[in-house]
Amino acid sequence: MGMVAKSTFYRIQAEYCHDVIESFWEEKRSAVIAEVHDRSVVALGDGRMDSPGFSAQYCTYTLMDNETKKIMSIKTEDKRLCGNGIFKDSGVEHTYDMWHGAKNLGKKIHAAGQQKGCSILLQWNKDICNHFWFCCNKANTYEEFFNMWMGLLHHVTGEHVWPLDACQHDPLESEREKEWLVKGSTAHNVLSEIILKERWLKEVPKYLKFRSTARLEAFHSHLLMYASKRFSYDPPIMDMRMQLAALDYNHHVHRPAKRNADGAIQYRKVFNKKSRCWRIYAIKVEKDYAYIPELQTMVVTARVNSQKGLPRQRKYRAMDPRRLGLLSTIPAPTTQELLEHQRTRGDGQRLPQK
Repeated sequence: MGMVAKSTFYRIQAEYCHDVIESFWEEKRSAVIAEVHDRSVVALGDGRMDSPGFSAQYCTYTLMDNETKKIMSIKTEDKRLCGNGIFKDSGVEHTYDMWHGAKNLGKKIHAAGQQKGCSILLQWNKDICNHFWFCCNKANTYEEFFNMWMGLLHHVTGEHVWPLDACQHDPLESEREKEWLVKGSTAHNVLSEIILKERWLKEVPKYLKFRSTARLEAFHSHLLMYASKRFSYDPPIMDMRMQLAALDYNHHVHRPAKRNADGAIQYRKVFNKKSRCWRIYAIKVEKDYAYIPELQTMVVTARVNSQKGLPRQRKYRAMDPRRLGLLSTIPAPTTQELLEHQRTRGDGQRLPQK
C-alpha cells in the first residue's frame, strides 16, 4: 500500500496538525480550569526530562489538580530554564511529596547501616520509614510531629512508656524476629543523629500536608507512549505530543474498573523485585478515545479551509526557539581559519585540507 513520503508527513504535521491540536488542547484545558475556578486548588507539580543524563534537551513541567487528578497545564521548556524563585513570595504554599521524603530517609538509614556496629539499622529501616508516614499523617503541627517522632528513639529500644509520653501502637507479640537496639549504643546514637538532624527537621513542615505526586508520576510514564526518550523531537513537535498525551490522560482518568460476569472487580497481581512483595491493582476498562473523531474532523477542516497546497519547505513557527540561531555570543570564524589553527587531539597534527 502506498504511503506518503517522510518529508510530506512532516509538512502535513506542521501545516495542519500543530495549530489544531494546540487549540483543541486549550479548549479542553479551559474546561478543566473552569471546574476548579471557584475553589482553592492544590496543584501537584513535577518536571520530566526528555532523556536521561546530560543529553536532555527539554524539561516538560506538568500541573495536576489534586482533587480531580486532571492535567491543568503542561509546558515544555529548555532544560536549562530556571524559575529564579519567582513563586517564593507569591502566596503559594509549597509542600513536598511524602514518598520522596520517606525514600530519602530510607537512603540515609541504609547508608548508616553499612557502618561498623550499625547493621541492625537495616532491620529497622522499613519500620522507621513507616513511622515517618504515620507521624506526617497524624500530626497537624510541627510540635505534634516532633513528639511522635521522638518516641521512635524509645520504641526501637523496647521502651514503650516513658515519663512524658507513650507509644500509640497495640501490645506487641512476645516472640519477635527483630532485635531491639541497645540505648546508647553506636547504632542508637547514629539513628538519633539522622532523625534529629536540624536540616532534616527544618523540612518536616513541608511534609505535614501528607500529599503525594504518585498520580503525576504515573502520567509522566504515560508520556512515553507519545514521546519516547529514545528519539529526538523538534520543539513544536514535542509540544504537540505532550498536549496529545494530556488530552488522552484527562479523557480516560476516571475510567471504571473492569468487572467479571458476577460483577466482581478484576485484579492483576504484580511482584515487586525490589521490595520482594506481591501487590494487586484493579484492571481498568479499555480506552475509547472518543475525542479522536472530533480532532480528526478539525484537522481535515483546516486542510480544506486552507485552499492551497502544501508548502515546499517547512518554516519555523513564531515561538520556535530555533529562530534565535546558535547560542554562542562569539561570531563563528570561517572554516579555513579553523583549519589553520585547530590540531587533532593526541598527535597535534593539522586537519586535512582536502
